[in-house]
Amino acid sequence: MVDGRTGREVADRLRAAALGLPGAWEDSPWDGDTVAKVGDKIFVFLGGASIGVKCARSRAEADEWLHRYPDDATVMAYIGRHGWNTLRTTGAIGADELPEAIETSYELVVSGLPRSRRPAPVDPSRAVPAD
Repeated sequence: MVDGRTGREVADRLRAAALGLPGAWEDSPWDGDTVAKVGDKIFVFLGGASIGVKCARSRAEADEWLHRYPDDATVMAYIGRHGWNTLRTTGAIGADELPEAIETSYELVVSGLPRSRRPAPVDPSRAVPAD
């Protein structure tokens, strides 16, 4: 349990946070894998006990997660050299840091999309309060 919640509750909360971002949608491009995309680009790999996110533009910057959480953050297979990490959702990483990591990944991926394919920004005055 993390912060009094089960792993399933944490996974559901993180999925909702990802899909609540402008233009985000769920896809299953590979058997058994669920991702959240913006446009045609993945910005988070959603798993039960972990998520895969783009933590920074470079591997060196993304390594900060590995230093802060050596038992709970790892370089993501295949795409890790591009700043992607796997973060355990049931370990020492704070419950507030995981949604922030998803938002960072989203922002990094959106910034790489052509302007014509970026979702419209959300008006903060119309935002739904967090639970």
